[in-house]
Amino acid sequence: MENVEESTNEMEEVGKVMEQARELQEAGAGLISMISNDEQSLRLKANSLDSSIRHLRSSITTVLSQKLLDPKLADKLEEDLQTAICIITDGDAAGFLPANAQGWYLRMFLGPISVRASRKEIQLKAKEEYNSYRDRTALMFILFPLILLILRSWIWEGCLPAFPVQLYEAWLLFLNTGLALRENILRANGSDIRPWWIYHHYFAIATALVSLTWEIKGQPNCGQKQRGVELFLQWAMMQGAALLLLNRYQRRRLYTRISLGKSNSMNVARRETTGVDCQLWVLCPILFVMQGFEAYVGLLLLKTAFARVVTEWQIIFCGIILVILAVGNFINTAQTLMAKSRFKGTMKKSKSRRELY
Repeated sequence: MENVEESTNEMEEVGKVMEQARELQEAGAGLISMISNDEQSLRLKANSLDSSIRHLRSSITTVLSQKLLDPKLADKLEEDLQTAICIITDGDAAGFLPANAQGWYLRMFLGPISVRASRKEIQLKAKEEYNSYRDRTALMFILFPLILLILRSWIWEGCLPAFPVQLYEAWLLFLNTGLALRENILRANGSDIRPWWIYHHYFAIATALVSLTWEIKGQPNCGQKQRGVELFLQWAMMQGAALLLLNRYQRRRLYTRISLGKSNSMNVARRETTGVDCQLWVLCPILFVMQGFEAYVGLLLLKTAFARVVTEWQIIFCGIILVILAVGNFINTAQTLMAKSRFKGTMKKSKSRRELY
């Protein structure tokens, strides 16, 4: 009899659990449906507002070019529109704005899956992790080749073995693949990363992949055959030092722009313009020297191949890519500095007009 009663109680408990599961499922489905409807409504409003802002900015530019609008009033209107953009792109409504195209790179790795985060704290977490990742990799850029060069002089008698060099090249492949993924995800979430810096990682991925098949020559004439490898490691150390400085100044400048309402927290500050004037006087020479050295290493690799010292096709390929990267980096740096100069000139003229009035 007791067994029958216990079985009945258990059946009742199971029935209650089943009923609660159904109620929870219905409540969850209703909540999701309601959230989806509200989200769709917000997306429509965000799209409408985004279109209105674009239309107004275009109209102001057109009217100003026709000299039908006072420049001071145009500056004020543009400033107000920029403030409105920062409000919606740096707030909780950012997830409802039209998403940037994800591109072939993300589709190749992730398929047709959206990486757009609807919550702002998730976007900011991704941005902060990207900054931290760059800080860590900048240190590795310095330490890894430094260790190889020290061991080359102290232990390996001036001749680098193949395995540690290929290990470093494998790390470069992993690094640039990860950076390209992170930057594409940030761009899909509203960041203003310049396309060239993403293309830069694509070129670097190709270089690292090809260099993995590059046979590292030893004795005899090891020093001559590995001259390109030695210079490449030295250039990597310079790049790591520059990245540490750039990361530091980028964060300072970006936080300043966010506090002034001129930027949103998903933006990646431009590499060459992210400091005050005294910082630029330090950073610009470092950047230009690094780019010149990158081109020099590329030309040295080509010279080594054409002089029949080492004739592998990998050397020619890597030499061409390094020259392309150096030229692209130089052009991007120069264009960004010119844009900053024009912006500063415009701001000085605007300030002078305000002082006259």
